[in-house]
Amino acid sequence: MSSKETATGLNLSGLLNLHKPPEVTSRQVVNQIQKRIKPVKVGHAGTLDPLATGILVVCLGSATRLIRFVQDQPKEYVGEFILGKRSDTDDITGNVVDTPDCPPITREQLERCLPTFLGHIDQVPPQYSAVHINGQRAYDLARQGKEFEIQPRTVEVYEIELTAFQFPQFQLRIVCGSGTYIRSIGRDLGEQLGTGATMSSLVRTRIGQFGLDTAMKLDEELSLESITQHLQPAALAVTNLPQYQCNERELMFLSQGRKLKCTPEHFPDTSQITEIAVISQEGALAAIAEWDQSLHQLSPRQVYYQQSN
Repeated sequence: MSSKETATGLNLSGLLNLHKPPEVTSRQVVNQIQKRIKPVKVGHAGTLDPLATGILVVCLGSATRLIRFVQDQPKEYVGEFILGKRSDTDDITGNVVDTPDCPPITREQLERCLPTFLGHIDQVPPQYSAVHINGQRAYDLARQGKEFEIQPRTVEVYEIELTAFQFPQFQLRIVCGSGTYIRSIGRDLGEQLGTGATMSSLVRTRIGQFGLDTAMKLDEELSLESITQHLQPAALAVTNLPQYQCNERELMFLSQGRKLKCTPEHFPDTSQITEIAVISQEGALAAIAEWDQSLHQLSPRQVYYQQSN
């Protein structure tokens, strides 16, 4: 199929695990997909800066309603940094300046700092970031030369590991939650060491179950056919939610927007549950439902199953 073909009349829905190349924005990737499958809706889960490469999960059709669930899944990154340099963007794409009289740092000194970045930490996003400041993006204000302050926000880092070191360069593997800026970790680590540090490269190696080993490269021939071949089930977006497998009768109820009665033993700790992924017997995502602890029932909030005529 040629790249001019579109998906008019097709009901494309699911997830694309893409390997974003450098010097391309996440929005440009979405636009490339959108051109091939109009009028199907397209959105991405988790922006990657143009410098960064790696996993970008793109949601198609009704699966665009699942973006927030993909964003909430743990993310793994491999970042490279240079000590003795500071940048207004916290990476090498900005105005980089050398730290005067930068002291040499050992591997042991750097490793001693890493535990301070584990768990829930307060982090100030970069000045050049998509954070909103009084209704405007921080990067827009920064490009205009305006002075502004970004308040720290709490993010979660599950794992941080020094994987390579040869002063002044080092590499970190980081597993973290949504909203974490890897650039900021490198910057703050450099400040702790008194040298400054700036990020030189970044690869997102995993989001939840989506890894580089199964990612579609954009340098492949991008067509409706290749997109369809690489499309993955929407259920992969909600693997971090408790799941309830429903039968055919319950599927019919869901398609009609009716509530499902089920007993608490279906879920390990109902006091902590608010949302449930309802899965068909074939393993497809049927609905996202709200769990009512007092009534022992599931109320469908997003229904993906459609009863055939």
